Amino acid sequence: MDTEARLAELSAVAEQAVAHARALGADQAEAGASLEQGLSVTVRLGEIETLEHQQDRGLGVTVYCGGRKGSASTADLSSSAVQETVAKACSIARLTAVDECAGLADAALMATAFPDLGLFHPWALTPEAAAEMALACEAAALGTDPRLRNSEGATVHTGGGVRVYANSHGFCAGIPSSYHTLSCVVLAGEDQAMERDYWYSADRDWRRLASAEEVGQEAGRRAVRRLGARRVDTCEVPVLFAPEVARGVFGHLVAGLRGTAQYRQASFLLDAVGQRVFPDWLRIEEQPHLPGALGSAAWDNEGVATRSRALVDGGEIQGYLLSSYSARKLGLQTTANAGGVHNLLVEPSGGDQPALLEQMSRGLLVTELMGQGVNIVTGDYSRGAAGFWVEDGELAWPVSEITIAGTLPEMFAGVLATGSDVDARGVIRCGSLLLERMTVAGH
Repeated sequence: MDTEARLAELSAVAEQAVAHARALGADQAEAGASLEQGLSVTVRLGEIETLEHQQDRGLGVTVYCGGRKGSASTADLSSSAVQETVAKACSIARLTAVDECAGLADAALMATAFPDLGLFHPWALTPEAAAEMALACEAAALGTDPRLRNSEGATVHTGGGVRVYANSHGFCAGIPSSYHTLSCVVLAGEDQAMERDYWYSADRDWRRLASAEEVGQEAGRRAVRRLGARRVDTCEVPVLFAPEVARGVFGHLVAGLRGTAQYRQASFLLDAVGQRVFPDWLRIEEQPHLPGALGSAAWDNEGVATRSRALVDGGEIQGYLLSSYSARKLGLQTTANAGGVHNLLVEPSGGDQPALLEQMSRGLLVTELMGQGVNIVTGDYSRGAAGFWVEDGELAWPVSEITIAGTLPEMFAGVLATGSDVDARGVIRCGSLLLERMTVAGH
């Protein structure tokens, strides 16, 4: 992909849309244009199952006319289609109600610095090479142990694209980015019991992916170690979340601090700024400018400049996650979170997972969560889980078909340690998470 040419092409499209909206009488306008392409290959039991090439393009336009908002989109980037899409957005705006909070973010907040964050690493991967890598990954998984009897497949995906955002403040900026993954899912069997598990590697830079053999072997090892899983008697014990599921716990913090949840008064963290929600040693930072990270961005979806800040410090909530609209609804200023958070880092307090297992001594290690039993309004938490029972700081036996329950405020207040085994494969980066106590329901 010729990124410079694509950036110029999409910038021209977005700026045309904004200019046409203004010509049609819009007070303000914004447009986002994108072009993305990718390759995905999945193999199963030594055979290619799917091979997909993806190519998508699109333009989204939003106009504001006298406090009325209208939006329209198209996959056709021709000049005539752009004009038709803008006209449609203006037509829709005339039919909507006036909303005093609608409009672009303030012009003074627009990004003016555009650092190279190292987000684009194209991978000249042929379908043949992708299939070879996926086959090697699956073979490594199935070769880990004779009890690995089946596979749901191994997948290699590479993708990249260019996105441009422009608005009537005169802001126009774009950036290329890429995303690559390698994953494998296998099933282990013993007697009549079957257990499934997976592993994956993901990065913006394909050179930083784990090898096919490493991903496959980890998937196989994880599936085999779940054989012989059983329930536990209902009890209250410490719980240790593995990094890949601990991320979801902090995701509930994000959901509770979103501006939409706050102005709708639909959050267990309502008016939480200044409140101590976590132990006083815990700190969580948003760091949007980390080179190569999955959540890095110099500006948000409204063109607002991003900046590093503490979301939690000394256990206290320091702020919300706001777009310009939710900020106006709350009488506050946007925090450059239109589109979500940008690299939320949970500061480690303890060692890696073995060290936290030793600290816990006896309890439950959770490696998988199931179901959607989390109420962001009340903070009630109840989810199906699987993992391992822990005795004397060591994994004793695998556990399945259980439920873990509590409330998010109690869970946050009961954090005993955050691990150094940080999982960087997502926008929320954290290690293992040790909680003082949860209810585990089995028999």
